[in-house]
Amino acid sequence: MEFTIALVQFKPERKNVTKNIQKIQSLLQGLSADLIVLPELSNSGYLYAFSQTLIPFSEPANGQGPFLTALREIAAKTKGVIVSGYSEVDKTKLYNSAIAISAKGILANYRKTHLYADEKSLFLPGDSGFRTFTWKNVTIGMMVCFDWIFPESARTLALAGAQIIAHPANLVLPYCQNAMITRSIENKVFTITANRIGEEKLGEQKLNFTGKSQITDPKGEVLYRGPKNKSTVHVMSIDPEGALDKKITPQNDMFGDRRPDFYINLAHLK
Repeated sequence: MEFTIALVQFKPERKNVTKNIQKIQSLLQGLSADLIVLPELSNSGYLYAFSQTLIPFSEPANGQGPFLTALREIAAKTKGVIVSGYSEVDKTKLYNSAIAISAKGILANYRKTHLYADEKSLFLPGDSGFRTFTWKNVTIGMMVCFDWIFPESARTLALAGAQIIAHPANLVLPYCQNAMITRSIENKVFTITANRIGEEKLGEQKLNFTGKSQITDPKGEVLYRGPKNKSTVHVMSIDPEGALDKKITPQNDMFGDRRPDFYINLAHLK
């Protein structure tokens, strides 16, 4: 089957939700795709000194805030589902989240499980567990940025049936793009890492984001890798059914050959 995917790479502006909406609208104007993936924290930007300063640029997962409302309207025009990272506020609690939203509303909301560095001073660790949703009979999983470094993240989604992993990111370490090749191979899934570009400064702190957004297939082939520091949208068609075949050889199955009884009890090694 043919399934059209798109990744969006751009520079979210800190403390400027309206401008970020306008950037996304401009980048996606006239585009049609079954699945579009945007970067992590696309509504708010990344660096904040305190959670209180981030709250005004965050919104609840009910889809009623300006950013998610805009995504729903864009999804209606693109005729698909959009997965985007965003700063989620739940009363006074902040989460680094990813949401799947279509013209009809919210399909799934995921709160980042593994927080990176100073994110721990802004957000609470995610409590949603890894989430999948179905769109046009394709099962799609979500993880956010630093989740990549824990193999359990992608494996959990793949075991839950994910054929595609949508991966909003604000990457600063240089390893993820290559690691996602392995995540595709070891789970036999497609991955879409939508990374941001540019730099952010806060006081003496400066972060440079790595760009190079990427799509990989179940064989670990890089189907697309974007530029390091340029806004871009890449659209392509894939066959998600390729992620249903977990055979490595006629005698070996990626999941059928697992022996989890030997993976989970390591207490005797302590």
